[in-house]
Amino acid sequence: MPNQMTAEPLIVCENLVKIYKIADLEVVALQGLDLVVPRKEMLAIVGASGSGKTTLMNILGGLDRPSAGKVTVDEIDLLSLSDEALNEYQRTKVGFVWQQTSRNLIPYLTAEENIELPMIMSGVHNKQQRREWAHELLNSVGLFHRRHHQLIQLSGGEQQRIAIAVALANRPVLLLGDEPTGEVDSATARTIMETFSRLREELDLTIVIVSHDPRIAEQVDRVVAIRDGKIATETVRQVSQLEALMAGGASGSQEILLPSQVTYKEFVMLDSAGRLQIPKEIREELGIGKRVEMQIEDGRIIIKPVEGEGGEPLKNLTIEEQIAILFSGEKVPQRKPGSVKKLKWLRWR
Repeated sequence: MPNQMTAEPLIVCENLVKIYKIADLEVVALQGLDLVVPRKEMLAIVGASGSGKTTLMNILGGLDRPSAGKVTVDEIDLLSLSDEALNEYQRTKVGFVWQQTSRNLIPYLTAEENIELPMIMSGVHNKQQRREWAHELLNSVGLFHRRHHQLIQLSGGEQQRIAIAVALANRPVLLLGDEPTGEVDSATARTIMETFSRLREELDLTIVIVSHDPRIAEQVDRVVAIRDGKIATETVRQVSQLEALMAGGASGSQEILLPSQVTYKEFVMLDSAGRLQIPKEIREELGIGKRVEMQIEDGRIIIKPVEGEGGEPLKNLTIEEQIAILFSGEKVPQRKPGSVKKLKWLRWR
């Protein structure tokens, strides 16, 4: 795994904002997201539906433009690109592997022809050059023997491996995967992830994968979780130098690391303004409301709920009680089950 402190970054997102406007409604998909991805890293992005992970991938792939902030890929400022330059970026700098096979491959073409098609569209007119690179990619994904087969003759896993080869046809520096293992079984998913990992080393690729699979952490260098349009947590896969040498020693052997040899360390992320997201389950467990107490003790930051503010959550109150609290500044009222609280109408002064 690249050292994040020293490796040159391929992707840099700073205070990234994306707002979708539908009629008179504005939806904030990304709100001040910060992310740095070193070259040759294999990164997974996870998050609930609507968290902003797909929006981020579309922006990195040049399929969408951010509303504000900064995003660079391979030192290219995506926010300042013209439409023509953005199309060129999509053809030459980034490759896509989608979950749906219909978005990856053309069914009436053979595997070899599917790989050659992006090269033809990018102006590679030398047929021999196209054919040689297509054969090299087919060898890399282990499907050279299936080069003359059409989509209907390939299994789901084989189709996705051909899709990876198609995504690499124009030699991109960044490979994006949107749930690439979402429609295959677990054994096939592992084969696909192993193909990603091997190609990352062979072609010096940086790979970003959006996934819902909780096991993804076992197969990538780092997992970042997006919550409410921001990076919330980061999980880093760590292997000691001795164990790494034992796993792929000088002889080039590819021994499989035992689970006990690999450790995972989770970090809670701060944004560029120093803001911290405390997960909802922790807030509910500790009774944390809108305010907390923060102290520094022995080189540690201690965050505690404010005493007396951990009462009944507002969502359990009637709408009238919530309005009363909003205007009167009273503490959350405690009600006995089945009781009805009479409200005092507030007079404006």
